[in-house]
Amino acid sequence: MREMQTISENTRQPAAHMPIPGHIDPVPVPREVTPREDGKIDLIGLPRKQIADIFAEAGLDAKAAKLRAKQVYHWLYHRGVTEFEAMTDIAKTMRPWLAERFVIGRPEIVEAQVSNDGTRKWLLRTADKHDFEMVFIPDADRGTLCVSSQVGCTLNCRFCHTGTMRLVRNLTPGEIVGQVMLARDSLGEWPKAGGTMAGLDFDDDDSEAEDDGIYTADGRLLTNIVMMGMGEPLYNFDNVRDALKLVMDGDGLALSKRRITLSTSGVVPMMARAGAEIGVNLAVSLHAVTKEVRDEIVPINRKYGIDELLQACADYPGASNARRITFEYVMLKDKNDSDDDARELIRLIKQYNLPAKVNLIPFNPWDGAAYECSTPERIKRFAEIVFAAGISAPVRTPRGRDIDAACGQLKTSAEKKSRAELDRLAEEKQAALG
Repeated sequence: MREMQTISENTRQPAAHMPIPGHIDPVPVPREVTPREDGKIDLIGLPRKQIADIFAEAGLDAKAAKLRAKQVYHWLYHRGVTEFEAMTDIAKTMRPWLAERFVIGRPEIVEAQVSNDGTRKWLLRTADKHDFEMVFIPDADRGTLCVSSQVGCTLNCRFCHTGTMRLVRNLTPGEIVGQVMLARDSLGEWPKAGGTMAGLDFDDDDSEAEDDGIYTADGRLLTNIVMMGMGEPLYNFDNVRDALKLVMDGDGLALSKRRITLSTSGVVPMMARAGAEIGVNLAVSLHAVTKEVRDEIVPINRKYGIDELLQACADYPGASNARRITFEYVMLKDKNDSDDDARELIRLIKQYNLPAKVNLIPFNPWDGAAYECSTPERIKRFAEIVFAAGISAPVRTPRGRDIDAACGQLKTSAEKKSRAELDRLAEEKQAALG
């Protein structure tokens, strides 16, 4: 098993590199995130126990550190505040102490776009000046946030625009969960404080306010998360796991694991761990049913073949008819869209007795792509064959094509605009905010 190497906390040399498993060879990327210039610690992405440990290291006694961590954790992940001054159950004298040592981070918004169909795309920037994207897709009965796990990608799937980017680095747990928090900021969906919490100060360190603000997904715009943005989540396993634990924590962002889907191109050795340690729904970027074609369009198939991948799907913890595995299948003209391809897909699913559904994705074009989208008639015929075998095969409606936010189109606009232009846009945005 080729797993992510653990980074020593004592190794923070900017020039150091770590190997990230790629589809053929490891890809060198910067080993550590550039430390903040002000020396402060960003609390976003940290679990409650780690926050308590950091508070203790900063000088609080064990009891105070544990209490403050519980309070701060609640305000960070449940209320979504971005300033310590807003934490009204923490003594006024304590809030400056926190502000001097810590920050509440969010990815910087460089550019926000809205599609004609309501899809939203954000170009985001990390504190060390790397750009990545996230997408929100609203529907009548749900709203899905497409979250990135890496800056760039190392898989080079030939139909995917993101795959043409170089891999810069993994996103941290804070940068991953920060996308969800930023989306909630933009959608105005943080719980409001109840009567016992709002506007009150508790100068007694042992005081705790009753929390009347309860979050549920009912009636809200953001109901689902898919780890289908830039990057391969299972090549950033530890950070993705730690971020999703914060998202699923009932005391934190409180989103059910049944509303979260992790998509992989087929990193077989990590799939069992994903099921055991994260436990969310699984989606697999299959896209072809023969070795020849999948080797071409999803090169990781050269390392982990179709049979090995499907056996890992059959072994995935928690997979059932109630929690089916989703197979993503991009429709490429004269490449993977024949009647025989549909029948082979059915055979493979039945051979491994998989509780599965198939999402048929019309190919979303981009400049320089080597493929064309299958015709609507061909896609319909393919879907009918699969459906007739008792397997759900919906055709995904392309969303956000006009802003390059559709499946396979994510590639940071930073590569399309000059740095000067991006900086100018950021300055104009800041000026508009006053």
